[in-house]
Amino acid sequence: MVDKTYISCYGACLVSGNIYEKKGRLKWCIREESQREIDNGWRFLSEIDTEEYLNDVENWRILPYEAVIEIEPAVLVIYDMPTGTDIALICEGGRKYFVDTNTGMRIER
Repeated sequence: MVDKTYISCYGACLVSGNIYEKKGRLKWCIREESQREIDNGWRFLSEIDTEEYLNDVENWRILPYEAVIEIEPAVLVIYDMPTGTDIALICEGGRKYFVDTNTGMRIER
């Protein structure tokens, strides 16, 4: 259960426990249909997550979007992307950018 007083206008999202526990870096960002009023639809997965790991509900955390921004500031620019967004955060040479996982095209924001 999430304390609704802690959720701002950005809402809450699901975050892999590997990201929350700093075992893995945020890599994939997927926006699905919201499941509840406070759910903004964003799902964040790490580069070390496996299908088996993600299938266990105990390995997910519900966090305010602002908490994800604190973990990875790059996600600030993707908040308003539409449902169906499926992107990967790429880190190269000290620079970060997003790539559409379906097309491989760089996301310009």
